[in-house]
Amino acid sequence: MPALKLLKLPPPVTEEWEWQMNASCRDIDGSLFFHPDNERGEAREGRVAAAKRICEGCPVRRECLRYALESGERYGIWGGTTEEERRATRARRRVR
Repeated sequence: MPALKLLKLPPPVTEEWEWQMNASCRDIDGSLFFHPDNERGEAREGRVAAAKRICEGCPVRRECLRYALESGERYGIWGGTTEEERRATRARRRVR
């Protein structure tokens, strides 16, 4: 039987994630930023608006949005944007 070759991952680069330590959402319940199953209408709009208010004054909003766009984050509020807003931004970037 051939010897197994172990996959060796690079160590995490702290500098790439350090921005999260300064995020305004750091100590807030994460469920505010991710919709529960079947959430619709006013309930969803209210939750999204509350999450975006937190993002408005966040000192790392730009880094958060960049992460979400570069990683293809499909769920939640990141950098003050919804899933739909990020999809539209990525589509516009592809057109350019």
